[in-house]
Amino acid sequence: MLKLPLQDTHVDREPHSYERWLVNKLMRMAGSPPIRFRLWNGDVIEPHGQQARFTLHLADPKALYTLVTNPNLAFGDLYSAGRLGIEGDLTDLMEALYRTIHQARQKWPRWLEALWRNHTPRSTGLSEARDNIHHHYDLGNDFYQLWLDSAEMQYTCAYYERPELSLEQAQLAKLEHVCRKLRLRPGMTVVEAGCGWGGLARYMARNYGVQVHAYNISREQVSYAREQAQKQGLDTLIDYIEDDYRNIQGQYDAFVSVGMLEHVGKENYLALSDLIKRSLKPDGMALIHSIGRNRPMLMNAWIEKRIFPGAYPPSIGEFMALCEHGDFSVLDVENLRLHYARTLSAWMERFNAAEDAVSEMYDQNFTRAWRMYLAGSIAAFRAGSLQLFQVVFTHGDNNHLPATRQDLYNFPAAPENV
Repeated sequence: MLKLPLQDTHVDREPHSYERWLVNKLMRMAGSPPIRFRLWNGDVIEPHGQQARFTLHLADPKALYTLVTNPNLAFGDLYSAGRLGIEGDLTDLMEALYRTIHQARQKWPRWLEALWRNHTPRSTGLSEARDNIHHHYDLGNDFYQLWLDSAEMQYTCAYYERPELSLEQAQLAKLEHVCRKLRLRPGMTVVEAGCGWGGLARYMARNYGVQVHAYNISREQVSYAREQAQKQGLDTLIDYIEDDYRNIQGQYDAFVSVGMLEHVGKENYLALSDLIKRSLKPDGMALIHSIGRNRPMLMNAWIEKRIFPGAYPPSIGEFMALCEHGDFSVLDVENLRLHYARTLSAWMERFNAAEDAVSEMYDQNFTRAWRMYLAGSIAAFRAGSLQLFQVVFTHGDNNHLPATRQDLYNFPAAPENV
């Protein structure tokens, strides 16, 4: 399912002197991370002035040239294709690279910035959005069930309010945390934009007695969500709608979106703001939960091309522009960055345990690509390259607001047992 640069890696020649020079130059431009290179003939190039913590194996000369040309895209492709081997913990390696590159890029010449740039995300228009979502979320429910939580199939950041929580407890705590922030009460109406496998909608209906309209353009996810709602006797409270969020109609007591803003595209933020404004009742509350950045930056080229087409995590300023456009009052901004690093680590552990099953479903290249995606994501949250924002807002003239946030923490969000 992935188009990768596969080729015969058998090489019977020695490296040229300029190829060794290229490796050293690449390392300097990357901020001199603690990495040694082992070339296709077994020659080793050590890092300058420090002990190596990781070893990268280049299987062939073309792998080196591809890596030097654009490491943002080539690193993931070459690893996925088996042409770039790694000794050492993959997540720790990625974190070390993110940290050194973050410092080094401030001194890059303009030509290098242009050469190694990430590309503009693919369109997220009405027709393109469905293809983008199909690429990632319609890989098959069986695949995601191998490594997501067994409580509500949540593919978004969990909430570890206590360090000892299991993934299942932390995901249910996230759902409870969201419901409390929205101040849900029985009889309310809620619209959800991008509902995944429907876990939040079921949680809101089951625990808060609200009526939910949940929109999603992933056929696989909607099918699963409807089946689960019917099994649990919640289908009278939930309407899972296989349609684009842009087609939301009506007014609601609450608007919620968990993990969808990353797929909206910043060119559509103002239209989304208008949609939320007309969808919210005068006293309505809105919550958007999204991966984000500290400052505007394009998504990594490999992630956008191979894993998440059209993805763009907004900066906090871009997030706030959405609120400013709608004249919304921002009530609460919470950053759950380290919670997402831990969530991803739990996913990674389960994914690795299911590696054989994943490879049987797809192939080893797919398995390596997703291992790279998960490891790189953990590293990005640990290094601060990515953030996770939960933003609560309402109409600017809404005075029916809680005086404090104390009610959010009156009792634990996580269940004792799952």
